[in-house]
Amino acid sequence: MTRLLARLADIAYRRRGRVVVAWIAALVVTIGLGSALAGEYNADYNTPGSESKAASDLTEREFDGYSGQEIYVVWKDPDGANSPAAREGVGAFLAEAKQVDHIAEETPIRVSQDGTIGATTLPLTVPGWDVPKEDGEKLIAAAEENSGDGLEIKLGGDPIYAAQEATSPEGIGFLGAAIVLLIAFGSVVAAGLPLAIALVGLGISSGGLILLLANIVDVPDWTTAVSGLIGIGVGIDYALLVLTRFRSAMNEGKDRHDAVVEAVTTAGRSVIIAGATVVIAVLGLFLTGLPYMFGVAVSASLAVLVVMLAAVTLLPALLSYLGPRVDRLRIPFLGRTLRAEGDGESPAARWSHAVQRRPWPAAVVATAVLLALAAPALGMRLGFPDAGNDPPDTMTRQAYDLNTEGFGPGTNGPLVIAAELPDPAAQREIDALVNQLNAEDGVAFVPQPEINEAGTAAIVTVIPTTSPQDAETEDLVNRLRADVVPEALAGSGITAEIGGVTAALEDQSEYITDRMPVFIIGVVGLSFLLLLVAFHSPLISLKAGVMNLLSVSAAYGVMTLVAKGGTVSELIGIDHEVPIAPFLPVMMFAILFGLSMDYEVFLISRIREEYLKDGNTRRAVADGLAKTARVITAAAAIMVVVFLAFLAAPDTFLKLFGIGLASAIFLDATVVRMVLVPAVMQLLGSRNWWIPNWLERILPRLDVERVALGGAEGRP
Repeated sequence: MTRLLARLADIAYRRRGRVVVAWIAALVVTIGLGSALAGEYNADYNTPGSESKAASDLTEREFDGYSGQEIYVVWKDPDGANSPAAREGVGAFLAEAKQVDHIAEETPIRVSQDGTIGATTLPLTVPGWDVPKEDGEKLIAAAEENSGDGLEIKLGGDPIYAAQEATSPEGIGFLGAAIVLLIAFGSVVAAGLPLAIALVGLGISSGGLILLLANIVDVPDWTTAVSGLIGIGVGIDYALLVLTRFRSAMNEGKDRHDAVVEAVTTAGRSVIIAGATVVIAVLGLFLTGLPYMFGVAVSASLAVLVVMLAAVTLLPALLSYLGPRVDRLRIPFLGRTLRAEGDGESPAARWSHAVQRRPWPAAVVATAVLLALAAPALGMRLGFPDAGNDPPDTMTRQAYDLNTEGFGPGTNGPLVIAAELPDPAAQREIDALVNQLNAEDGVAFVPQPEINEAGTAAIVTVIPTTSPQDAETEDLVNRLRADVVPEALAGSGITAEIGGVTAALEDQSEYITDRMPVFIIGVVGLSFLLLLVAFHSPLISLKAGVMNLLSVSAAYGVMTLVAKGGTVSELIGIDHEVPIAPFLPVMMFAILFGLSMDYEVFLISRIREEYLKDGNTRRAVADGLAKTARVITAAAAIMVVVFLAFLAAPDTFLKLFGIGLASAIFLDATVVRMVLVPAVMQLLGSRNWWIPNWLERILPRLDVERVALGGAEGRP
């Protein structure tokens, strides 16, 4: 591998003009194709094999394509929801709404007890996430145009949520990373190179490849935010590593060619291994079996692959042009962080020696800290935040609040019982079921059931007393499924399935919980094998996996604490306790496991280089830590800033996602890399590099040592 990278570096140097032009051409072509052939963002959030999916299929089959999902229309008028002005405004809105595709006739209008709030629903003939964003925007515009003179018309539902203007966190993350890079390098040129690599990667992946991918697989609309920020973070990190090694080689007196080769054959190797680990971890999302996760996995993998390739080809070509001018345009008083690698007398080296002198206490304390932070995760409640968590100025939140004020919080997430009848006479059993449901605890009211024209199917809508995200609503779903509905319909020949958005989300929570062990074993196992091939050390590979599990668990704990509500939660726009979306732990595990491996690879690769000089593990650990501490600290700071940009997103799940990712990276770069790694490697001693002879013979070798020019081997 080292010889291959040396050849790649040589090509990047000698053909630097062609390499740069090729990347510019790739950027222009992919963005052009993405704009011309862009697919629609789409996602099927139904859970395979679930009861809610069966209910959705039944309603679609028996009720002219009705998907079981709706757009909520709620209005308020101080003069009364049925006043002439209100009837005129709402009537005009409904007339415009019927011109939009996939919307059926509205349901009967309900009026609140005080007479000021009215509500109806617009049934959808496709799932809400399949309604084009443009149609949602038309409905919002129609609601706003027909409001006025005291009348407020508000809309809720998936199509409205997707159509609302949202802040893009990528720009904020990019700006934050730029500030950290300027502080670290103190040079506009040096700071600009990693940003350029990330920007090229962002353009090719989010601006082109992901748009094209949407034609082939389901890609949720929030995918670009996730893959974009991951691409920015890892792109800057990878470029930072290569750039730092290049500057170090230049400072040692090497010419441009030799400096480029050294940077690519050492740091570039770490980049490829780290990038491959991230890709493997993210592709592990396929193990969830959820269709919408496939698009997220491929999109994030594409983002990582593009910036990984750019870091070992485009960046070396640019460095070949710049040479010593890479430090031009210096900013006074900045740039001390990454001007030189640490040596045996640096603060990082002294810290490592202090940890290595007392490895057991250091390892125990660090592990205890991580486990203490992870403990709250035992109380993690999975579920989906509802529109009540949207920002107060959004239409979905305003519709939610009006619905709650007029009819109770349960109207924002009705349950749908889809029943298949053996004959039209079975409608009597459905009427009896409605009466029984109205008497159940946790049920606010049950409207009259809807029977299809053939009399072979019925829809019973159940309005809970609690909001969609409340644990009481989850309990109601489970009770209706397990006891109430089966007992009420026993012996009737009626087959009933309980669905609706709230039940569907509960199904997905259970599904992901059941699949989680398979997913974790798959990701950890594949990552272990990759590290085993990279370092030829079972214990180092195992240690990396265990430490990454600790840092991910600690991140789960921090995220759970924030989701519980409180001062910190309010600061980021979460004003009360919320459940954690069930796909969040899965996505976090995949992404964090891969990103944590980045720092593991960066550090262990350098420790391995130092170890090969004289076989002294103690010195190798201290020197390796000293020589990577600055770049890992800067890289982690960049990643933390980038992920904190998720806090600017309106979605509650993205805010929690950002908090979890940022806390995990911070803990991984401090507690794990600065304490656990030197402590555990000191305890293992020479066993760090132990490998059975039979395994050594069958594993391919990815040499750490740099191959110098002219074929001679050398060490940095």
